[in-house]
Amino acid sequence: MLPYKRSQRVSDLLREEIAEIIMRKLKDPRLGFITVTGVDITEDLKIAKVFISSLNEKDRESNLSILNSAKSFIRSEVAKRVRMRTIPSIEFRTDESIGYGDRIEKLLREIKEKS
Repeated sequence: MLPYKRSQRVSDLLREEIAEIIMRKLKDPRLGFITVTGVDITEDLKIAKVFISSLNEKDRESNLSILNSAKSFIRSEVAKRVRMRTIPSIEFRTDESIGYGDRIEKLLREIKEKS
């Protein structure tokens, strides 16, 4: 069995901390309901891609722009909470996997109804 990689541990920790910061510290009334679904971090721990999901599809782009404008604040809050030599730069992206999963589920239901 492969050992649990450091980059994976750091990405799990960052996902929890960033979700907590967005929920508790970020005070923007324009921000809708957001879920941090995952964090992909490079092997050298320099760049973290944070994937978010929104409840409303129409709010997705505005939420993404709000978070990208607040990423320096979020990074500074992460630095206060996590003991690391360098805190990775943060990039927010929308998580398309939920929509992809819904599409597959819809197609499977259609196939089941036809047979």
